[in-house]
Amino acid sequence: MKPAVAIICGGGPAPGINTVISTVAKIFLKDGYRVLGIQEGYKGLFSDEPDVKEFDFDHADRIFSRGGSTLIMSRFKPKDEDFNTRIFSRENIKLLVTIGGDDTASTANRVTKFLASKDIIISNIHVPKTIDNDLPLPDRNPTFGFHSAKDEGVRIGNTIYEDARTSRNWFIVSTMGRSAGHLAFGIATGCHFPMMIIPEMFNKTRPTLSKITNLIISSVVKRKLLGIEYGVALVSEGVFHILDNEELRKSGVEFTYDAHGHPELGNVSKSHIFNLLLQKELKRLGIRLKSRPVELGYELRCCRPIGFDLTLCTLLGIGVKKLYDEGKSGCIVSANSRGDITPLYLSEFENKDGKIPPRLVDIDSEIAKLCFQNMHYILEEDYEQASAYLPEPEAYDFNKLLDWI
Repeated sequence: MKPAVAIICGGGPAPGINTVISTVAKIFLKDGYRVLGIQEGYKGLFSDEPDVKEFDFDHADRIFSRGGSTLIMSRFKPKDEDFNTRIFSRENIKLLVTIGGDDTASTANRVTKFLASKDIIISNIHVPKTIDNDLPLPDRNPTFGFHSAKDEGVRIGNTIYEDARTSRNWFIVSTMGRSAGHLAFGIATGCHFPMMIIPEMFNKTRPTLSKITNLIISSVVKRKLLGIEYGVALVSEGVFHILDNEELRKSGVEFTYDAHGHPELGNVSKSHIFNLLLQKELKRLGIRLKSRPVELGYELRCCRPIGFDLTLCTLLGIGVKKLYDEGKSGCIVSANSRGDITPLYLSEFENKDGKIPPRLVDIDSEIAKLCFQNMHYILEEDYEQASAYLPEPEAYDFNKLLDWI
């Protein structure tokens, strides 16, 4: 039997997955390998009857520019007792290509060690993906899918902003980003939103629902002083992850939690929560304002990849073959700004506790400082005018709320 390459996808979708799959399939088919796509990630890989898609050039060629994933994804993380050798020995698999996050990569290393203990030697190479852009790749290179998701978010965000201007509404928008605010930052700055709130902004003060609400009101009132009766405030879902349990209880939402203790934010509308909190505070202040919530989340994950990600994902797919031919295994494929392919290892990302810290938005960078200056919010020089709307304008001072003084 010809040697085979197996491909699985873990976690959630990101634009460019099909580009990686297509490229890997084409380049290995060209060298005489069979290419097997395993449905449902590790769950499918170790099931009694795995659902396997054997690729030919025609199928690989049809999917390379499509959004979503031709292979069904799964967040299933197998325990050691779930491992077995069936599909590896039956299909003569020589390489396992995994597409996903760090959990997917670390599991692949466990799998290859297990197989080696059973005298089955395979290589594994991982292709990292996340629209959150929070994997600390060298030179701050972006993770694939981020720019496409941001582009789609900007497209939708500009439509929302136009609606706000046309109807003199305010919209409270929330977008994905568990630990880092890269996606929210990119969308808000690309759309000229007058207010964005990302977790990194609370680098000097404890985040609270009251501070988040007051930041939005700060922008609302500043725009009123400028004669602008509309706007959009974007809040990254990541702010929920840095709120303590008492603050979560104050929101009035009964959260469910995943196996890692994170609130399952996909089950609730974050924009709805923030909009309700805003309306409640505006009513107390006597400010009449129509606002509406908009959730930006799953709309971004399966959009068609833009040119940047088509090129990057093609390069990463070719890079898988390059590293395999060089005898590399247990590594992550990476492309730098010059297009050079290099292997990275999880140990290079891990801190002293063995965890991978997320790459955050650099609040102190020049781009961040300049973009924050382009937003609208109350400062000390606005107190006198703002007192027409706010009994204590200093409580809505942008810099004081964040302790950036």
